Amino acid sequence: MSQPLELSIIGVGRMGWVHARNILDIERRDGACKLAAVVDIDLDMAKRFIAEHGSSAQAFGSIEEYRDSGACNATMIVTPTEKHREHTSLLVKSGHRVLLEKPLTGSLSGDTEFCEELDRDAPNAVMLAFQRRFDPALAYGRELAHSGAVGKVFKIYSALEDSGPAPNGYQSDGILPDMSVHNVDEILWLTGKLPDRALAIGSRIYSHALTTCQEDFDDAALYMWFGEDLHAQVQVSRNHVSGYRVETIVFGDQGQIQIGHFDQRPHEIVVEAYGRRGAAEPIARKAFAGGTAGLTAPEFVDRFGAAYRAEVAAFIDCVRNGAAFPANHNDGLRAQRVISAGMSAMFGKANAARLD
Repeated sequence: MSQPLELSIIGVGRMGWVHARNILDIERRDGACKLAAVVDIDLDMAKRFIAEHGSSAQAFGSIEEYRDSGACNATMIVTPTEKHREHTSLLVKSGHRVLLEKPLTGSLSGDTEFCEELDRDAPNAVMLAFQRRFDPALAYGRELAHSGAVGKVFKIYSALEDSGPAPNGYQSDGILPDMSVHNVDEILWLTGKLPDRALAIGSRIYSHALTTCQEDFDDAALYMWFGEDLHAQVQVSRNHVSGYRVETIVFGDQGQIQIGHFDQRPHEIVVEAYGRRGAAEPIARKAFAGGTAGLTAPEFVDRFGAAYRAEVAAFIDCVRNGAAFPANHNDGLRAQRVISAGMSAMFGKANAARLD
């Protein structure tokens, strides 16, 4: 077997913990990678993570110290959004290939400038963490839609709702840039198209008062039009108090595909395709296993556990083989353009902002 890829992780907070655990699981399961370093501004936390997981990784308290150590040249960055560009640029200039947690920078202007920099200097250096592209349930739903199982698709609905507010101290550039970037990328991936118009609405209803995180809304919706025959709707919220809700519905002129459904059983994700009213049996039905991290883990791990593992595996494979990444910085920019257009319309700059 070839030598394992040595890679490191920067930031072992909520999301970093998930990625670091997956790196270690792959290391122990098939030896495809090895965790070389854990980097965190809280050096004690980095050391504690390494000790608790019996890893031989090095611990560093700064990204500069890590870079200068030459520990490896493949890195996952899971730092606050406001540091994404700074940290990624620093490592890319040193020859690293990077898996960067979304969003790219959190703003359209920042994303645009950063993509120009990467396109010019390092076009194949960054993979953006859009884990939904690696989710088995969504991939199966996409396959059904593309096969014509429900006829011509005319509407897609995608929901992402947290059971509580963003954590205290969390840095958010707004619920749509922070949360719906996943849904928007999912829809662009499902359709293979860019919308020509977008419109957003938002409100502050409940959970914004329960956290120190400053965020514009705790509920929002984004509407997208792809010409006159395809429409998409995104719903994001911090107020789904009964548990994490992720659902996607693809509507066709001969039926619809339901991907996931909230029933407080996150360990099973069901995909069902139904024909027109009166059909005796579903067109297709398949169940996929969710995560098993338990209540102590972030709630999104149960729904997307398999997707996060597959995402890390794809990154490892691309780095080892020198291949292009399946999702890169420009995918993040495209999603942010859609969100920004919708928010421009929200704040009265247009009835429904055009993207063309």
